[in-house]
Amino acid sequence: MRPWTAIALFAAGALAGCMANGPATTAQPSSPPAPSPAPTSASACTPLVLDRNDVRLGVTVHFSRLPTPVEINDLRQTWGLAHLVLTLPDWPADYETLMPLGQLPPETDAIVVLSGYPPSREAVEAWNLVQANLRIVLLVDNPPPSSAVIADLNEMRGLERVVARIDPPSRAGFERLQRPLSFRKIVE
Repeated sequence: MRPWTAIALFAAGALAGCMANGPATTAQPSSPPAPSPAPTSASACTPLVLDRNDVRLGVTVHFSRLPTPVEINDLRQTWGLAHLVLTLPDWPADYETLMPLGQLPPETDAIVVLSGYPPSREAVEAWNLVQANLRIVLLVDNPPPSSAVIADLNEMRGLERVVARIDPPSRAGFERLQRPLSFRKIVE
């Protein structure tokens, strides 16, 4: 055998041996994906807004309090801000605390979930002064205390719906309400 032929065969054999020791080409079981974190209690209690008529690609931001003017300014920088959802345990005391909502972009709606009946007529009027696209949902645990409260709710510009946690469901006391009335039952 000639020396060049022997060297060529040796090189081909060495190269073939190196290729055989490369990475495996058969399917290997991959490591399982990291589990997604369990929702925190705050995110589990945050309302999820689903509207079949809203086909925008946008961002929904949630607060469990009224945002400050600085936070509203930061929200204005959020690309595609579609909804600001506020879950408020109490009615705001006056219009001054609601004023920052007037700085929301016009294409953004503020969905406000309020608990209980308004403490006064002034509390209702404060919401009427807000120059923003408001959608207010009122959660109540009992029928209204008086017909004057129903009259105030009927004058509330942004009130979209009243949801009553009354079992069994009854329209008693709500007969003069000029907004949709829904009933809610929570089973634990």
